[in-house]
Amino acid sequence: MRKHRFTPFLLSFLVIVIDQVSKAVIVHTIPEGSVGARLFGDFLWICHVRNDAVAFSLGTGLPEWIKYILFIALPLALMVLLSMAIVSRRADDELTTVQRWCLAGIVGGGIGNLIDRIFRSMRVVDWISTNNYGFLDMERFPTYNIADAAVVLSVIFLIITLLFAKGGKK
Repeated sequence: MRKHRFTPFLLSFLVIVIDQVSKAVIVHTIPEGSVGARLFGDFLWICHVRNDAVAFSLGTGLPEWIKYILFIALPLALMVLLSMAIVSRRADDELTTVQRWCLAGIVGGGIGNLIDRIFRSMRVVDWISTNNYGFLDMERFPTYNIADAAVVLSVIFLIITLLFAKGGKK
């Protein structure tokens, strides 16, 4: 692992690039608040939504200084800590290569949304809307983006690897 300690950051970089390019395309082609395309019947909408909160609109009414702490300062600190864990020699006995890549996916998604928060007036560009078919009393799942998907999938894979790890590094 020593030679390839920084390799997982390729995933972080890839997530950031795909996320930011996809958001730029959305911003330049679909007016905010509208649906640009409906795919697979009513299942998938490509739309342009700006989110000034976090998942499920949590934090919408918070004062700006609290949003700055919760949505920029804390996530930035978390991205630094996760990045340190990825490259840490001390974690060599604790983290598998797959777990490091999972952390890198989280870092990439986190940075993708942090870029929006910092350079898009604290508003993240969301553009993927899927039909929820009434599950949990929601007609549509909350709109999300590539960064959100990367974080969620990376966390799921990380949890799976942690659940099935048998005592330390594999």
